[in-house]
Amino acid sequence: MGQGVLRRKPIEHIDEAEGAPSEQLTRTLGLWQLTAIGVGGIIGAGIFTLAGTVANGVAGPAVLVSFLIAGVASAAAAFSYAEFAGLIPKAGSAYTYGYAVLGELVGWFIGWDLLLEYTAIVAVVAIGISGYFNFLLEDIGASLPTWMLGAPGTGEGHRVDLIAVVLCLFTAYLLTLGIKNAARFETVVVVLKVLVVLLVIGVGFFHIDTANYTPFFPYGVGGAFTGAATVFFAVFGYDAMSTAAEESKDAQRHMPKAIIYSLAIAMVLYVLACLVLTGMQNYTEIDPESGFSSAFKAVGLDAVADIIAVGAIIGILTVMFTFMLGVTRVWFSMSRDGLLPHWFAKTHPTRHVPTRVTWIVGVASAVIAGFVPIGEAAELTNIGILLAFVVVCAAVIVLRYRRPDLPREFRAPFMPVTPAIGVVASIWLITYLQVETWFRFALWFLIGLVIYFGYSYHHSRLAQEPPPERVER
Repeated sequence: MGQGVLRRKPIEHIDEAEGAPSEQLTRTLGLWQLTAIGVGGIIGAGIFTLAGTVANGVAGPAVLVSFLIAGVASAAAAFSYAEFAGLIPKAGSAYTYGYAVLGELVGWFIGWDLLLEYTAIVAVVAIGISGYFNFLLEDIGASLPTWMLGAPGTGEGHRVDLIAVVLCLFTAYLLTLGIKNAARFETVVVVLKVLVVLLVIGVGFFHIDTANYTPFFPYGVGGAFTGAATVFFAVFGYDAMSTAAEESKDAQRHMPKAIIYSLAIAMVLYVLACLVLTGMQNYTEIDPESGFSSAFKAVGLDAVADIIAVGAIIGILTVMFTFMLGVTRVWFSMSRDGLLPHWFAKTHPTRHVPTRVTWIVGVASAVIAGFVPIGEAAELTNIGILLAFVVVCAAVIVLRYRRPDLPREFRAPFMPVTPAIGVVASIWLITYLQVETWFRFALWFLIGLVIYFGYSYHHSRLAQEPPPERVER
């Protein structure tokens, strides 16, 4: 049993064609399309939604520090992802890396975590977009239709976020059109989103009141770290982007560059945007749902506020796209490896995308978006991602010393210090998460344990057909 759960996918064979023709993806993405997907995943909810939420109730003006803390931890992990992306250009990202280096059980749990985390992120972003829809409608004296679940005629119960539900299903539809067409849409929208963020920074700079930066730590230094744990998922879209490695024209060269480029672009824009947001409006007055639009409206720039709201709606769609792409590719990869039923690994005969899992994820994220408050959904996204970072950073250290001979297109600098920083920082941020988040994670973990030993362990491709010339070191 022990040898079985520690069996590893041999890296020498991992880039070979896997599965039947009906389980293959098509390589069509270039460097800048990959970078756009990464930027699309990183810039979005963090600026347009979570920046206001964390500034208002968790960190105050120190939300800037929250993003910097999360950014440092994310950068340390990004170098590790970049090394793996050039070495193992396959779908699955952290799941595949963990499987190849630390064994099947570790790979399983990272993949299992990411199925929940990425799906929850899609839901969080959909709720955020819905908030900006409400902002625009309120500006013209209108409101979204409300569907209440509760006692008929009482007006009491839970309000279902219908816009968020529709957005999740729309994103799933977009991804079923084929990766080439979907990536073109993503690239255009990412350019529009970056232009909106630059508009926010450029115009907002002239309306900063430095008095709003005092007190800088209204919730204490601990508030900045708690905020970092909350916004962390906003600075790692490159993780989901790396799941598209198997759809890249030259993944070994392009993936590492796309990871570094996307994070660098995003962090510069995040820092400048946070300075503008907390400088324009006192943190107690920032709208937690549509922070930038409300801030510009507060200084009399209603037209700019509306442009930002429209830009946020369009731009945050790219985050949904990136993470739904990520979860579907992880699920696809796990199914092709036999850890989940092969039925999920089937791709469309002409579009060559996993349409079955895409629609399942679309419906699941729609349910979360419609029924779970944004705060609870956001906390649900972080612990598994942080653990994935721990695994990837640890695995890159292990593999560097176990297999120094492997050809690497990119090498994480200052080994082993850089990935070690990623490990320590990720574990540190985990300690700032709410107890309820741990309980939810523990429940998901136990469910995964049952599925692995009840199904995955026996149906794994490595258990059925151990690859030839397997290298054990």
